[in-house]
Amino acid sequence: MTAPAALAQTTPTSPPPVTTPTAPQSQPADGAIVPEPEFEAALPTLSGDINAPLEPMSGFDAPASPTPETATPPAVTPPRAPATEASVPPETLPDAVLPEAPELAQPLPPLSSFDVTPVEVAGVDDKRAVEIRYDTVIRGLDDIDGTSQFKALSSLEEGKGKAANATMVQARAREDEQLAIRIMRAKGYYDGTATSAIETPPGERIRAVVTAIPGKQFTLGSIRIDTQPTVPPNLVQRELPLKVGDPVDAERIQAAEANVSLKLPQQGYPFVEVGQRDILLDDTAYTGAYTLPVATGPRSSFGTYSTTGKLAFDAEHVGVLARFKQGELYDNRKVDDLRAALVSTGLFSSVSVEPQRTGQLAPDGTEYVNLLVRQDAGPPRTLAGEGGYGTGQGIRLEGSWTHRNLFPPEGALIVRGVAGTQEQGAGVTFRRSNAGRRDRTFQILANASRTNYDAFEAFTGTLGIRWSYDSTPIWQKRFTYAYGAELIGTNEDTYDFDVGGRRRKTYGIAALPLFAGFDTSDNLLNPTKGFRLKLNVSPEASVQGAARPYGRFMVEGTGYYPIGESIVIAGRARAGSIQGIARDDLAPSRRYYAGGGGSVRGFGFQELGPRTPEVDEDGNNLNRPIGGRSLNEFAIEARYRFGNFGIVPFLDAGQVYESSLPKGSDLRFGAGIGGRFYTNFGPLRVDVATPIARRPGESKIALYISIGQAF
Repeated sequence: MTAPAALAQTTPTSPPPVTTPTAPQSQPADGAIVPEPEFEAALPTLSGDINAPLEPMSGFDAPASPTPETATPPAVTPPRAPATEASVPPETLPDAVLPEAPELAQPLPPLSSFDVTPVEVAGVDDKRAVEIRYDTVIRGLDDIDGTSQFKALSSLEEGKGKAANATMVQARAREDEQLAIRIMRAKGYYDGTATSAIETPPGERIRAVVTAIPGKQFTLGSIRIDTQPTVPPNLVQRELPLKVGDPVDAERIQAAEANVSLKLPQQGYPFVEVGQRDILLDDTAYTGAYTLPVATGPRSSFGTYSTTGKLAFDAEHVGVLARFKQGELYDNRKVDDLRAALVSTGLFSSVSVEPQRTGQLAPDGTEYVNLLVRQDAGPPRTLAGEGGYGTGQGIRLEGSWTHRNLFPPEGALIVRGVAGTQEQGAGVTFRRSNAGRRDRTFQILANASRTNYDAFEAFTGTLGIRWSYDSTPIWQKRFTYAYGAELIGTNEDTYDFDVGGRRRKTYGIAALPLFAGFDTSDNLLNPTKGFRLKLNVSPEASVQGAARPYGRFMVEGTGYYPIGESIVIAGRARAGSIQGIARDDLAPSRRYYAGGGGSVRGFGFQELGPRTPEVDEDGNNLNRPIGGRSLNEFAIEARYRFGNFGIVPFLDAGQVYESSLPKGSDLRFGAGIGGRFYTNFGPLRVDVATPIARRPGESKIALYISIGQAF
C-alpha cells in the first residue's frame, strides 16, 4: 500500500563522492591537495572599510572544464592560489572565467539611500469577506430553561448567521459547547455534557447544532451557616431563602445570599459580610452539602454624624435632614433616604453616607454607629425659566436667578422676573429650606407686578412671610400644610355701578392665608391612582376708606382611577366662597374668576361669570368679566398613554356667581382634547378646547400649553 504523495517521506542518501581533477603536471605527483600554509598565504587581504571596492575576480583561478572522458558528478574542489598575469597569460584563461564587469568594481551604496517605506496593502472589507451563512440550532436546554440564556451569550448567535468559512463556524460551535456546559452546571446539572456538529443539508444553508444532555440535577442535601448569634435568633437563617431539596442553582443561591446582605443592614447589622460559599457534591446521591460563612458584625444603632470634604453645610444640619433619632436601631433604608435628601438640596456635585464603627455601647447593648458624610459642594447658583400660553392670558415668560446657599445652611436668595403680554413683574425672595425640620420651608418675599386683564388692571405690591411643610418627589407626604401673613397694596381699575363707568381705586389688604392638604396619590407630578383633598382659608381685611374684614374659602378634591395599564380616569371638583363683604367693596384682584387652562378649559382666562354693562365709544357692548364671590368647577378626563406620548379627551364645567355661595345653576361646559409628551420632570401638556353652547363674545377655540397635568 502506497502512502499519499503529500504525506510520503524519503530517507537521505549519501553525498556524492568528492573528486578532484587530475593534477597539473607542475604539481607533485604524490597529491593534489595544496598545503595549508600555501593556501593561507594565497588568500587576498580583506579591507576593514565596508565601502571599499571588491577585489577583482580576475585574480582567482577557476577549475578547467573537464573533458568528456573524465566528466564526473559535481565535485568539491579546494581553492587554488591566485594566478598572476605573468604565470597565466590572458589568452590561456579557461572559458568559465569572464572579464570583470565595471559595475562590480564600484563601491556599495550606503544603507541610508535605500527606500524603507512599508508597502501599502489595500484594505479588506469584512462584509465582502463573508462567504457563508449558517443557522444555529440548540437542543436539550429547553427543559432546564437555559435556551434564552444560551442565545444571549452564544458565539454562534453573536455572529448573526454569517462567517468567512466553515472553520470559523466550527470554532464558534466549540465555544458554545463549553457555554452549554457552564449553563447546565450553573443550574445544578454537573454531569451534563454537550457536543457540536456542522450539518450541510442538500440545497440548504449549513447548520451549527449544539446538543446538550443535562443529566440529573443536583439538590441541596444540607445547609449549614457559620455565623455569630443574632437578635432575634436565627436571623441569618430566616433571611437566607434556601431549604434542603432546593436545586443547586447558582442564580437562586446568589440571590439568596444577596438577600442576606440586603436584609441584615435593615435590621441593625450594617457591617455584615457574606463569605465564600462551599458546596461539596455527592456524585452518588446527586446532592450538595452547602456551607456559608456570615460575619454579622455588632448589632448597631444610630449615633453621631461627622462630615468631611468640600462642605456645603455642617454635620448639625445633616442631622436635621435625617428621619431617625439617636439610639434608634440601624436601618440602611433610612441612610439611603438621608442621602437622597442631601442630593435633593442641589448643593452637591457628589455626596455619600457611610456607617463607621465607634466601639461605644448604647444602653440597650447595641453599638453606636457614626455616619460619615463625604461632601463635594457643587455650584450653588441656578438660572431657570418657564413659559406658557393661554387664551385670554396671552404669553407668559418667567425667569429666575437663585443662590441656594447664600446664607448657610440652605438659605437661598431668589430674584425673579415675569414678562408677558398681560403680566409683568419682579420679586425677591429669601427662602430657608429644611428650616429646623426636614421639608419645612420658611420664606420672606417682596413682589411688585402689573396685570392687565379684561376683568381689571392692577399695580400691586406684596410683602409676605410663610411657613410650609411640603411634599417633594423624594418624600411625598400624606399631610401637608402652610401658614403665613401678607400685606398687599394695590391700585386697580374697576367698574363702579354707582357712576356707571370704570374708575381706579386703591386698596390695602391684610391676610393670614392657611392651607391644609391630604394626599393618597401615587405620584406628585403624574398621578395614576388615589385622591387629593385641599383646603384654603384666608381671613382678610380690606381697607378702602374703611376696614372691612371678610374670609375667603376654597375646597378642592381630585381623584385618579386606573383602567388597565394605559388609561387613567381623572376627575376634579372645586368650590369657593367669600363671606363677610359685598362684591363691589372687594378689590377686583381678590375676587373669584373661572375659565382658562387651570380652570374651565374651552373658555378664555377669567371669561366666565357676571359681566359689566359698559359699552365702548362706538356703542359696542364690551361685556367684560367682573368676578364674583363664589364659584364651582368640575372636570373629567381620560388619560390614555402609549409610550412617552398620550391623548387626553376631557369635559369641563363651571361658573362664577355674585352670591357668597355657589348656586350650581347656569353651568357652562367646555370640551376638548389634549396631547401629552411625558418627560422625566413631568408631562408637557397641549390642550385645545371649545365652549359648548357658545355665547357672543366668548372664545371659539382656546389653546393651553404648559408643563404638568391640568390637575
